[in-house]
Amino acid sequence: MANFSWEHTIRVNILILKFTGLWPKDNEGYRFNTYAIFSAAVLLLVNSHTIFQTVNIYFVSDLTELSAIIFILFTEWLSSIKMYYFIRNMKILKKLMVEAESDDFQPRNKEQIATVQVTVKMWKTIYFAYYVPVIITLVLWSVFPLVDGTFRQYRLPYSVWYPYNTKKSPMYEITYFYQMVSFWTIAITDFNMDTMVAALMMFSDAQCDILCNDLKNLPSSNYNEKLILCIKHHKKILRFSKGCNHFFNEISLCQFFVSVASLAMAMFRLTLVKPTSGECFSILFYLGSITTEIFLYCWFGNELELKVGP
Repeated sequence: MANFSWEHTIRVNILILKFTGLWPKDNEGYRFNTYAIFSAAVLLLVNSHTIFQTVNIYFVSDLTELSAIIFILFTEWLSSIKMYYFIRNMKILKKLMVEAESDDFQPRNKEQIATVQVTVKMWKTIYFAYYVPVIITLVLWSVFPLVDGTFRQYRLPYSVWYPYNTKKSPMYEITYFYQMVSFWTIAITDFNMDTMVAALMMFSDAQCDILCNDLKNLPSSNYNEKLILCIKHHKKILRFSKGCNHFFNEISLCQFFVSVASLAMAMFRLTLVKPTSGECFSILFYLGSITTEIFLYCWFGNELELKVGP
């Protein structure tokens, strides 16, 4: 039977992480090379936008205006923190991916492959369900000044402080483009970091299914030998799960803490805008994105708990 590639099942996720500087080629993590320089450039792009928007809080004295930017800023802070832990723990993630491709983690018959494919399909379904509100939110925020005509007053998509005058051309157009590129990069990177964490939990979930199938079909001829292999497989699943926890413990903590704050601030902002306005719809899609983001962790974590529970 041909080897089942776990990495191939999440190839879209990995491809986007490569484009955002979060997936070095080798299995040892980051090294000083061209890709490391590219990753540093992406980090500079992301964090410079976040820093400028954070500074802007100092110049905002109106609560209504502050509510319009603070929940977005929470998301940007969270993304920067998650990128830090993602890069810091990259060696752990690479080791986990190598272990996932090992012979012990391979499905051994058609029944196991079918079971694994059901789990993978669920991950892919949630991946694209999460993708839709994220993209819609980004598009709505990006085109606001163009749709309502405020671009004539040199309004930018996001309220940010810059050390130069953005009310003149071509600095306005350059800054507009910079905001779109930086925030799209932040959102897409954050989205794919979340789905990678969900993928690791999905791998552990699928391994529990494979182990259960092996235990149910232990042959009588070489029962002891196969049972020992199952015990070894179980130990490797535990080691893999422990590595996963080590990789995303801090990410999960920050995710839940900041997401709750973002939801609260976004819902507060929702009470201040017109129900039929474009901003109202964009906030609703934002709320959908954040809710789905939390759902990823809860769903796959719960599925794994059910598999290992009594």
